[in-house]
Amino acid sequence: MTPTVVAIHLAPGRRLPTKSVTSVEAEAGAGLVGDRYHGSKHRHVTLQSALDLEAAAADLGRPVEAGLTRRNITISGGDIPTQPGTHVTIGDVELEVVRIAAPCRLLDDNLGPGAARALHNRAGTVFRLLTSGRISVGDEVVLDDSGAQG
Repeated sequence: MTPTVVAIHLAPGRRLPTKSVTSVEAEAGAGLVGDRYHGSKHRHVTLQSALDLEAAAADLGRPVEAGLTRRNITISGGDIPTQPGTHVTIGDVELEVVRIAAPCRLLDDNLGPGAARALHNRAGTVFRLLTSGRISVGDEVVLDDSGAQG
């Protein structure tokens, strides 16, 4: 089954709570409009998998809400690529892997003790935006469409 976008979150500023939205404008070379990283050089958007959040929740013994992880886009499933240069398409927007996302230092504050450890290797991937467009909840996600990842 093709993964889809199940949640979108934007953080308007450093250490401010994320805001859930149903769609967002993605600007090539700049990021997600309304997010604190909009205008940064490489950290345009972060992706995480709902399945990874479920696994972390099982380890923690409590739910892990997507917005509290401080990642921008949560997808229903699939292996999010981590190899730099790999391309992903969300709706009509093309993204390129920059690096693996390290668990946010605020995780233990937001989700409780042990959250950063539970999300280690489950914290998602940082991408740069190659094309512009609107990303919406429900959009299909094509993972690893460049063949760059083995």
